[in-house]
Amino acid sequence: MVQVPLIVDVESGVNDLLDRDGSRTPIQFHISNDYNKHPIDAQVVQAATKWKRVALKQFGLKPGEGLCTDMRAVRKDYFLDHDHSAYVDQWDWEKIITSDQRNLDYLKDTVTKIWKVIKGAEVFAEEMFPQLKSDKYPNLPDELTFLHAEEILDRFPNLPRKQRETAILQEFPAIFIIGIGWTLKDGYPHELRAADYDDWITETKSADGRPMHGLNGDILVWNPVTKRRHELSSMGIRVNAETLRKQLEITHQLDFLKLPYHQGIINGDLPLSIGGGIGQSRVQMLLLKKAHLGEVSVTVWPKILKDICAKKNIHVIE
Repeated sequence: MVQVPLIVDVESGVNDLLDRDGSRTPIQFHISNDYNKHPIDAQVVQAATKWKRVALKQFGLKPGEGLCTDMRAVRKDYFLDHDHSAYVDQWDWEKIITSDQRNLDYLKDTVTKIWKVIKGAEVFAEEMFPQLKSDKYPNLPDELTFLHAEEILDRFPNLPRKQRETAILQEFPAIFIIGIGWTLKDGYPHELRAADYDDWITETKSADGRPMHGLNGDILVWNPVTKRRHELSSMGIRVNAETLRKQLEITHQLDFLKLPYHQGIINGDLPLSIGGGIGQSRVQMLLLKKAHLGEVSVTVWPKILKDICAKKNIHVIE
């Protein structure tokens, strides 16, 4: 376990832009420091994704070793609803891997281990609080279903992305969607994903042998309380020098290559890694059968949302 920063230097390039269209910008402020003789422009982190890879080197870790963090972040451009908050809490992790582990089998094996922990947490919670067990709200399945974003598009070509996820979760209540960020055959990515951490360009194959792309993805489940899709984790094998350059070229962001973080990858100074984040409040909300993040996490919500919750006997923590 290591401490993760709340603020970072803008010039480091380690803050997470979350996507690649520039729509979700971090909170930024100027530290005048000694009457502006040695000022710093700082940002509140939106995620610890890039910092963790730098930290792997700082702590002198080796292949197979990694770190965990209790990450706190602020994402001011989120639309605040039942499972999106401006305050983000995650169990973030990052592990050093070797070049021959940069493949889909290794990704799936890692995701399966994470799912085993989430499923185990559900069993543990229900042992402690038997009232959580209910025929009304079925338990999580023992196993995840792995599907490429392209395969889901093939099944539901006329539905937009979130509706495709909702539809596939009716058939498989817990899935890992592979390849988020790569442009699909309809001309759009399943979801925008930044070009400088997860590898969404590497060519892979589907279970039936078709060419696909991406070494990253998200764990989604069906939430029987909210009757909605529910994202628990986003993770992936990180870019190497080759895929970083290709992805930045696709997204027209090659100017990022001058930043220290990106230089560290291009020059081979930063280790190859796999990593991700597991939403703390998201998991707690799901396992405790809650209808709103505000029932397990203290943050700010608009008055109208709190009023709606109060009318429905949903207790938002103040």
